[in-house]
Amino acid sequence: MGHHVFRLPDVGEGVAEAEIVAWHIKVGDRIEEDQPTVDVMTDKATVEMTTPVSGIVAALHGEVGQMVPVGTALIELTLQDEAASDQGAGDATPAPVARQEVPPPPAPRPQAPQTQAPLAAPATRRRAHEGGIDLHAVTGTGPDGRITPSDLDAVLSAGTAEHPAPPQRSDGVSAIRIVGLRRRIAEKMQDSTRRIPHFSYVEEFDVTALETLRQTLNEGRRENRPKLTLLPFFMAAVVRSVRAFPHINARYDDAAETLHVHDAVHVGIATQTAGGLTVPVVRHAEALDLWQAAEALRHVTGAARDGTASRDMLSGSTITLSSLGALGGLAATPIINHPEVAIIGPNRMVERPMVVNGQVAIRRMMNVSSSFDHRIIDGHEAARFVQALKRLIEQPALLFVDP
Repeated sequence: MGHHVFRLPDVGEGVAEAEIVAWHIKVGDRIEEDQPTVDVMTDKATVEMTTPVSGIVAALHGEVGQMVPVGTALIELTLQDEAASDQGAGDATPAPVARQEVPPPPAPRPQAPQTQAPLAAPATRRRAHEGGIDLHAVTGTGPDGRITPSDLDAVLSAGTAEHPAPPQRSDGVSAIRIVGLRRRIAEKMQDSTRRIPHFSYVEEFDVTALETLRQTLNEGRRENRPKLTLLPFFMAAVVRSVRAFPHINARYDDAAETLHVHDAVHVGIATQTAGGLTVPVVRHAEALDLWQAAEALRHVTGAARDGTASRDMLSGSTITLSSLGALGGLAATPIINHPEVAIIGPNRMVERPMVVNGQVAIRRMMNVSSSFDHRIIDGHEAARFVQALKRLIEQPALLFVDP
């Protein structure tokens, strides 16, 4: 028999190492060509590795959470086809695969006889629950064995009601190793907060007119158009606002002490996925209308959530929007997506009484949180930028006219 050693390949873009995040095989498994074997994560994305040959897994190298350099041996396969033995030429012969005895299946456990559900009216059940009475232990004297209030009275008078046990102390501790995307998030957040002196600013926006416009556009949209949320409007407002504040649409290389100011507006969208927070990118938002922005937003966030986002889709943003939607709370202090210098975070929209032209009126209000890199953006400039954003959001017709 021959053998083959599968090594971590060069996944491109200058990636020198990757983290093992999941094994899909184990020693002794028979695997087929192109079968998924291991997931690895670079600083860009998770990549599923498949085997180029068929064989039996003789050895696996590396544990979940371990960083391995490109070229590291990951899997050793024993090949059944003698003709394929030259594929592993030069690699050491792996140890023979030990046969594993399959234990006989355990005897089925005896099933407890099923107990008929006690019959009782809802009010009787509620009273039993409040009194700590187990209805299975009560003999019903009503029709077909139905438990009556009198039956509960008899139990209570006899003092046989079952009372719930008092709460018990719990001293258990679960150790959970932080790996994969969650570790990447932790490293990214730590790096951002350590390297960037954050300055946060919160302003109140009246989104009444914007919400009316959004609903009107959605009601009249064509079937092939996505439904508009508030984010495409915020993207459009950011595009307009950074024209007057170009240093905000930038990335700061603090090692080289160089600020890269971008003409293109590549908007990162903070997106919650099953594995954790990712930031897919809507590229060239300056060239998109509302519907195109909504479609691009749907595409990149959908890809991030289902795990199909490419490395290019998850990098290169110049400014980030972070929204928790209905969970947005009153305010937040969002962490900047390093090496960017600004992040904008719309919060929850609520109806509140406001004074408008001397009269109390119900308005749709939203606090908008933002954070800035104080090394690059002064507080005065940050406030002016947010006020420009506020003007466009509160008067959305301005988004559709030339400045």
